[in-house]
Amino acid sequence: MLAAVLCFTGCGSKQNSDVEYDKASMEQVTDFLIDYCANADEETTEQWNGMSEFAMEQQFVSAGLPFTPDSFLSAMDAWKAGIEECGDYAGHGDYKYEPSRTELKITTTAEFEKRNADLTFVFKADTRGNLNLDSMTVAGKYTMGEILEKAGLNTVLGMGTVFVVLIFISLIISLFRFIPALQNAFGRKPEKTTEAPAAVEDAPVIVDAAAETDDMELVAVISAAVAAAEGTTTDGFVVRSIRRRPSNKWN
Repeated sequence: MLAAVLCFTGCGSKQNSDVEYDKASMEQVTDFLIDYCANADEETTEQWNGMSEFAMEQQFVSAGLPFTPDSFLSAMDAWKAGIEECGDYAGHGDYKYEPSRTELKITTTAEFEKRNADLTFVFKADTRGNLNLDSMTVAGKYTMGEILEKAGLNTVLGMGTVFVVLIFISLIISLFRFIPALQNAFGRKPEKTTEAPAAVEDAPVIVDAAAETDDMELVAVISAAVAAAEGTTTDGFVVRSIRRRPSNKWN
């Protein structure tokens, strides 16, 4: 039981401690990376970029370098950008080591032609505790005057951009007054609508009052004649219609 407790305690203390490293070995690896990047020309950089990851890993393993293809190429790109910013490389000072549970950070101040720069190397620990290069950065050191000058240029550039955009927007708004004229010029002409003619009301039929009076008299005469022939009065029947026979003779 005591042995098991000691075992777990030892494992826990090892997991909570910083990564283990050999200072001389890490200094040698870091010096090699700086010297190689400082002396590499464009042709060498193109050769590395043209190699496959497998070939690059074989090169690193055979040389005993804790690099990966991505970290090595990114380090060369960072060094190239630092040279363009700070000038040619002259040398560097002592290294400062900052270990943690998962990585080792190595920093130093380097001298360049235009200005000094801080070099930072980060080595990540894998599951077996081996340290491999993760990144390298070159950060140039600027004086207070250079910082203020850069800030002023950024301010002027930002304000100038804002004013240009505002002028452009004002120009667009000023063109809005031409939109109605363009719509009238290129818009579709309204179609002429034809109104349907008003319906003509039927003229009222005028009944001749005289003809109606003659018919009534004729009905009365015929009714009297029929009543005399039948020996009765006109109250016993009603004359509903009078029609002329084809022979034009009344019966």
